[in-house]
Amino acid sequence: MSSSSVIGQLPGTPNFSPIVVDIAKMPAGAAPLGFDFGRTGRGTVGQWRVIEEKTAAGGKAIASDGQDKTDYRFPLAIYRPVSARDVDVTIHFKPVAGKVDQAGGIAVRVLSPDDYYVVRANALENNVRFYRVTHGSRRQLEGIDIRVASGQWHTLGLRTEGNRFIVSFDGNELFFAEDDTYSDVGQVALWTKADSLTLFDRLEIRTLR
Repeated sequence: MSSSSVIGQLPGTPNFSPIVVDIAKMPAGAAPLGFDFGRTGRGTVGQWRVIEEKTAAGGKAIASDGQDKTDYRFPLAIYRPVSARDVDVTIHFKPVAGKVDQAGGIAVRVLSPDDYYVVRANALENNVRFYRVTHGSRRQLEGIDIRVASGQWHTLGLRTEGNRFIVSFDGNELFFAEDDTYSDVGQVALWTKADSLTLFDRLEIRTLR
């Protein structure tokens, strides 16, 4: 059973220090260190690589490949070192190109490439959506229409505590959703869709318990 609503206040700030994935120290041209790669849906798994990017905070970014136009295709870069149930995750991302989609997102409680929760922002649709993915099939739990500018850096946040999920965008809390489907620990991943060429320049993961 799931429910959702416009957000009120975030719970108290946790005391745990965040894990900051240091993209600046990763070699350019190679796959990002510490990540495994998968894909929900159809089409190619795709390639993720570290690129030099002068507008990124550390001068480098993780880029999705943006080559396969298969519509129901959701590449994942799964961060291997962290496995947790309750997390507070933020990313900086920049949608750059894509004719089918220009999207970037955060997946949490990733049990497999076909089972997880994901929040994503889409620059072609100008919205932020929160989904549950079960056996490769996604269901929207909540969302809001909001401007997501292509070619600009944005901040996307997802906080999970028990069955409650809180979404923020560019520093503003947007909405929350509740769902009981996945209550076990899982991994955190970067997420894109179809032919999105999306850059990610910072990933921070704070485990809450």
